[in-house]
Amino acid sequence: MIGVVIPAHNEERHITACLTSVLFAAEHPALAGQPVCVVVVLDDCTDQTAQIVAAHGVDGVEVRFQNVGKARATGADHLLAAGAKWLAFTDADTVVPPDWLARQIEFNADAVCGTVEVDSWNDHGDWVRSAYMEHYQFIENHRHIHGANLGLSAEAYRNAGGFQHLTAHEDVHLVADLKRIGAHIVWTATNPVITSARKDYKCRGGFGEYLANLGVSLGLPAVDSQVSGGISV
Repeated sequence: MIGVVIPAHNEERHITACLTSVLFAAEHPALAGQPVCVVVVLDDCTDQTAQIVAAHGVDGVEVRFQNVGKARATGADHLLAAGAKWLAFTDADTVVPPDWLARQIEFNADAVCGTVEVDSWNDHGDWVRSAYMEHYQFIENHRHIHGANLGLSAEAYRNAGGFQHLTAHEDVHLVADLKRIGAHIVWTATNPVITSARKDYKCRGGFGEYLANLGVSLGLPAVDSQVSGGISV
């Protein structure tokens, strides 16, 4: 069984698009009917996220961590207990491609690190977009790490010790642990996901803050985020 973990904190604006894309990817013919179980870790949600998840027939696990590392780890534990042999991770404000899971599986690797594309630069402008594109590598064998586009075998996840309970960079630490145990990691740009470049990011140290800091470095006004402690983009 393939498991998909999606942490979410008050994501009623984005979760429908995310779930629609993940559920579509779960039906890809290349998976040859392998069962896919999706779980959304509802981390201290006070909006309609839980109701939207339930309406899509997806399992929701309610927690109150406000900690993305712990949320991802909880979702992984839930799926491992259900028998998952492969774990895929994305974020609630992210849309995955139809062959997202199929591409991960066909690499026959211990872990697959994918790239991200931004949905719209309207909130940031051309200067930030140019600065971002100057440093980002949309190529094979890149070295970008995103919790929004990560997959690994259950065995590799267990051997690496799983996600640390960190409020940011939990994905970076997990990949470092995978390297430490000699895991076979594929770095690919062939299965990019599309993620939000929203300014009301939810996590210090996450993708949203990275884009905001790019703007500040270019002399643009600082952004008032709605940081609530730990769900990374």
